[in-house]
Amino acid sequence: MTSSIAEPASSQAGPIIKTGQRGLPHPMSEFSALLNTVRDAGLLHRRKRFYFLTFGVITLAMVGAWFGFALLHETWYTLLIAAAMGILFTQYAFITHELAHRQVFASGKLNEFSGRVLADLVVGISYSWWMNKHSRHHANPNTVDKDPDIEPDFIVFQQEHARELTGISRFMAKRQGWLFFPALLLEGFNLHAHAFRTVFSRGKVDKRALEIVLLAIRNIGYVAVIFTFLPLGMAFAFLGVQLAIFGLYMGASFAPNHKGMPILPRGAKVDFLRRQVLTSRNIKSGTFMNHFMGGLNYQIEHHLFPSMPRPHLRRAGEIVREYCISRGILYTEVGLFTSYGIVIRHLNKVGLGADGDPFDCPAAGRTGYTG
Repeated sequence: MTSSIAEPASSQAGPIIKTGQRGLPHPMSEFSALLNTVRDAGLLHRRKRFYFLTFGVITLAMVGAWFGFALLHETWYTLLIAAAMGILFTQYAFITHELAHRQVFASGKLNEFSGRVLADLVVGISYSWWMNKHSRHHANPNTVDKDPDIEPDFIVFQQEHARELTGISRFMAKRQGWLFFPALLLEGFNLHAHAFRTVFSRGKVDKRALEIVLLAIRNIGYVAVIFTFLPLGMAFAFLGVQLAIFGLYMGASFAPNHKGMPILPRGAKVDFLRRQVLTSRNIKSGTFMNHFMGGLNYQIEHHLFPSMPRPHLRRAGEIVREYCISRGILYTEVGLFTSYGIVIRHLNKVGLGADGDPFDCPAAGRTGYTG
């Protein structure tokens, strides 16, 4: 695994937090001290104006895209509109993700209602499916049998799963690192398919009837508009481009966060602070990247403080980085394209069965794992 340990932050990052204990502090007191520092800095306060402005800009851009669709619908230039919509739907998905984490409003019900409407009616994916999957991931990131994001699918993330493959699946797994990003071009379709499988499944689905109605209005209505105003071949091309860009953008934003980071065995006894920091990777970034990745570039801080609004993540990153360095906790932060290289190499190694011990990682010895 390739990673980098952040250099000590400048004096502008603020003071290193003290726990007031001699020797090694209790794990819970370590996180509590960090949490108190972050809270005292006002970094957990809501920033509704930021989200209203961001939502407004995205919506104005989407209105412009539909005007472009109307003007260009008889030409192949309309595929540029399809690509733009793929980007804008992903931006809406970022806000949905933040609503699901209660970053926008103080009211949990208002966050949930807004998130469900934005997910189902605007983006076209299931809010219930996302909440179930993503909540389990946050509780146990990169943990065997607990994190759904490392369960085998088209891509396998654990060596023992790769060993079980045969035939064409094994052939593909050996090259899965190179296939990962091309496969994301199909992820948009997969997310929409998951939505309908979820709402029509036999399992419990929160507000199932409402989700069915919202998903039907959005997806059926959207497809109907495309096929009404575009020739048949162009309509299929439009949907293909829009879904491909949406899936690629979504996957490329979430992929750098945990892939290639330590995987914890089932039953691992790791305190909350180390579990979240050591299994997550930040992307070196500025204001543009924070908007481009919807705050996912500060994955460590997001996992430590899920309800923290996006505008505060950068300042929180300075505090957390310095705190981790003072405690000897590995804080991983790399460039975006470096992270993609790590992901590709890691997935290829897993598929080739060349990782050795699946939990052998430079950071594994510093997780605090005791069981």
